[in-house]
Amino acid sequence: MSKRSTRNTLQERNENAPEQKPQRKRKGEQCNRRIPSAAKKQHFEIKNRCSEGDIGPSVLIETPQKELQETSNISGFKHFRFKNLFVKPSPLPSLSWASSDDVWIKMLNKELKYVHDKGFIQQHPALQPKMRSILLDWLIEVSEVYTLHRETFYLAQDIFDRFMLTQKDIGKDQLQLIGITSLFIASKIEEIYPPKLQEFAYVTDGACSEEEILAKELVMLKALKWDLCPETVISWLKLYAQVDSLQDSTNFLIPQFSQETYIQITQLLDLCILDVNSLDYQYGVLAAAAFCHFTSFETVHKVSGLAWDSISSCVRWMNPFVRTVHEWPRPQLKDFKKVTAENYHNIQTHVDYLAMLGEVHDRQQESLDRMSPLAVGGLLTPPKSTEKPVNV
Repeated sequence: MSKRSTRNTLQERNENAPEQKPQRKRKGEQCNRRIPSAAKKQHFEIKNRCSEGDIGPSVLIETPQKELQETSNISGFKHFRFKNLFVKPSPLPSLSWASSDDVWIKMLNKELKYVHDKGFIQQHPALQPKMRSILLDWLIEVSEVYTLHRETFYLAQDIFDRFMLTQKDIGKDQLQLIGITSLFIASKIEEIYPPKLQEFAYVTDGACSEEEILAKELVMLKALKWDLCPETVISWLKLYAQVDSLQDSTNFLIPQFSQETYIQITQLLDLCILDVNSLDYQYGVLAAAAFCHFTSFETVHKVSGLAWDSISSCVRWMNPFVRTVHEWPRPQLKDFKKVTAENYHNIQTHVDYLAMLGEVHDRQQESLDRMSPLAVGGLLTPPKSTEKPVNV
C-alpha cells in the first residue's frame, strides 16, 4: 500500500469517527502522570546538606544499587528500595563546563556500580593469585612497548578483574587471551590511535590468534553488559593531584601538578595493583592511600573528603609496598617518540615489578612472623590433649 493511500484511509477513519467532546481535567489530575520507572533511569539528587556533627557538610544520594521488592499490593506497582549514602561535598572547584556536584556524584556512583572483588580467584580452582600478578606485569610491559596511556592499562586491569568475577572454572591456558583482549578493548576506548589487532596477536608470540581475540572480545563485552567506563585508580589519582595543586581553576583540565611526584605515586600503585589483595579496596580509597604516603592526611581529606577511618586500613596495608618502592631507584620521566613532553607522565612505564612484589611479600611474611606467639616471649603453644604422648 502506498503512503498516499495509507494517508487517505487514515483521513477517512478520522472523518467517520464520532465527534468527541474534550473532557475537562479534574483538579489535581494532571499531577498523576506516570513517572518513568526508577529502574530504567539513574537519578541523582542532592537531598540534604548539613553542617553539624561529624559528617559535616554532606550530601545524601540515591545509589543505583536498588533492591527490587516483589511484594504484592493493591496498586500492583513494583517498589524499589534505595540504599542511601552520605558523602562529602564535592572538592572540585566551580567548573564553567559542568556542575562540580554532578561530576563528583557521578564519579562516586561509578565506585558503587563497577564492583570488583578478589574472591573471583575462588571461582577458578586452577588459578592462583601469582598468575594474575604475572599477567598484569606483562600487560604493563606491552603497554610501554606500544606507548599506551596509564589509563588504558588500568582500564584493562578493571575489565579483566570484573570479567573474571562473572565466570567460573577458567583455566590458566585462557588467562593470556583474556588479558590481551582486555587491553585490546581498553585501547579502543582510551587511545586515539590504538594498535592494530594483528599487533596484539603478535605480542602473544602465537599463543592467541586474531580470530580468538575477536571472539573473546564479544564474550567479554556481553558478560560485562557493555559497562566499560569505570573510574579507575589512575583517574582518581589524577583528580586528587590536580585538586591539590590547582592554581588556575579556569583551566582545570590542564594538568598543574608535578610530573616527578606523580610518576612516583603511579609506580607505587602499579606495584599495589599486582597484588590481588588490592581489590579489597575501592579505587578511590586505593588512590587516596597512595597519595597520603607522599603528602599528608590533611591533604587527602581536602582533595577527597575521605575520613581517616575510610583509608587507614589501606594505608597500613600499603606500608610494605611503600618501603619497597623507596628502596628501588627513583623513577624518571622517559622520553617517548611522538609524545609531547607535557604528556610523558601519562604513558605507562614498566620496571621489574615482579621482583619488587616478591620483596613486598617477604616483608609481609616477616611482619606476620613477628606477630606470632612464638616470636612474642618465645613460648610454645601447648599441644592438644589428643596429641600428648601416652605413657604405657
